[in-house]
Amino acid sequence: MADTMNDKEKIYLSSPTTYKDERDFVAEAFMTNWVAPLGPHVDNFETEIAAYTGCGYAAALSSGTAAIHLGLKLLGVGQGDVVFVSSLTFSASCNPICYEKATPVFIDSEPDTWNMSPQALERAFEKYPNPKAVIVVHLYGTPAKLDEIIQICERHGVPILEDAAESLGSTYKGRQTGTFGRIGIYSFNGNKIITTSGGGMIVSAEEELVKEARNLSTQARDTARHYQHSKIGYNYRMSNILAGIGRGQLIHLDEHIRRKKAIYARYTEAFADIEEIVMNPLNPEGDANNWLSCMTIKTGSSVTPDMVMNALDDQNIESRPIWKPMHLQPVFAGYDFFKHNDSDISVSEDIFNRGVCLPSDIKNTDADMEKITGIIRKLFGMARK
Repeated sequence: MADTMNDKEKIYLSSPTTYKDERDFVAEAFMTNWVAPLGPHVDNFETEIAAYTGCGYAAALSSGTAAIHLGLKLLGVGQGDVVFVSSLTFSASCNPICYEKATPVFIDSEPDTWNMSPQALERAFEKYPNPKAVIVVHLYGTPAKLDEIIQICERHGVPILEDAAESLGSTYKGRQTGTFGRIGIYSFNGNKIITTSGGGMIVSAEEELVKEARNLSTQARDTARHYQHSKIGYNYRMSNILAGIGRGQLIHLDEHIRRKKAIYARYTEAFADIEEIVMNPLNPEGDANNWLSCMTIKTGSSVTPDMVMNALDDQNIESRPIWKPMHLQPVFAGYDFFKHNDSDISVSEDIFNRGVCLPSDIKNTDADMEKITGIIRKLFGMARK
C-alpha cells in the first residue's frame, strides 16, 4: 500500500508516492553503515535499471542534469562546438551545453508528438553540417519520431544523446526510450515517474563510456594509492541511501505507468465532447508512460490556459503551463532556432501558448479526477460528465 504525506485537501500535479520497500532499503543502508556515496544499493540500482531498460550499462548520478553534462563530455563536446537540442523542454536539457561553452541550436517540435521535428532537424543540418551531438527529448513521456531522427543523424555521422528524463518505461517499437542514442539519461527528480528524491542515471550500450562516466563523476581520481588526478572531475555520484529509495521505487514502476495511463484515459473520456480541448498526442509507434497528461485549447476559444489554471488553483489544485520553449527564454536569446513549418508562429510556441499540464498524480482518487474534470468542463459551459 502506498504511503502519502500529502495534505488531502490539495491535489498535486505529480508528487512522490512511496512504499515500505524504500524504507526497508534505506534502513538496510543505515544498519550496514553504507550512508556515504556509493555502496551496494548504488551497484544494484544500476544493475536493475540496466536489466529493466535493456540499456547495457548504467551509472547512477546525482541528477539527470549531471547525466546530460557527463554525456556531452563523453561525446567530446567542448568550447565552440554546436549541439542541436529540442526547444520544447525544460532548461536542464540544454544548460549543460553551455557548461562546456558549446553553442546550443534549438530545434522546433512537430505536432504529432510535440517532440523534435525531423523536418526542422534537416534544416538545421543545412546551416550547421557538423554539430557535435543531437539531444533528443521525449516530452512528457511520449517517444519522439526516433526512426526518422536516427536516420538523419546517422546520415550526418552525428551521435544522439537521448534525454529520457521524463520517459522511463516508455517504449518505441517495443524498445525502451533512453536506449536508442549512443548515450541515454534518466531523471529521478521528485516529480518523475519514480524518484530517488533527487538523482539521475546515464546509460549506454558501450561499457567504456559508462566506466568513464563513473570516473568523471567521482572527481576523476586516477588509479593510485595516493590522490592523483590527471583530468577535471565532478562530484556527481548518487549516494547509497538515495539508490535505496530508487530500488524501492523501481519495484512499482509498472504500476505507476498503469496509473498514469488511466489518468490520461480519464481526461480523454471526460473531454471527448468538448471540441475545443485536445489532449497531448501520443506516438502510435510507441507506448508512452503518460508521465504528465496535458491539454491544448483550440485557437478561438473563449477559454484560455490561464483561466483553466486559475480555476483549478482556486480549488487548491496544482497545474502548470507547458514548458516555455528554450528559444524564447531570455538566457538563450540570440541562439539559432529552426522551425518545423513556415508559419509565423512555431509549433513549440503554439503548444506553449495553448497548453496546460493537468494534475497527473497517481494518488488522485476517482473523486479527485471528477472534481478536476468538472471544474474544466464548467469553464467550457458543459455540465459534469
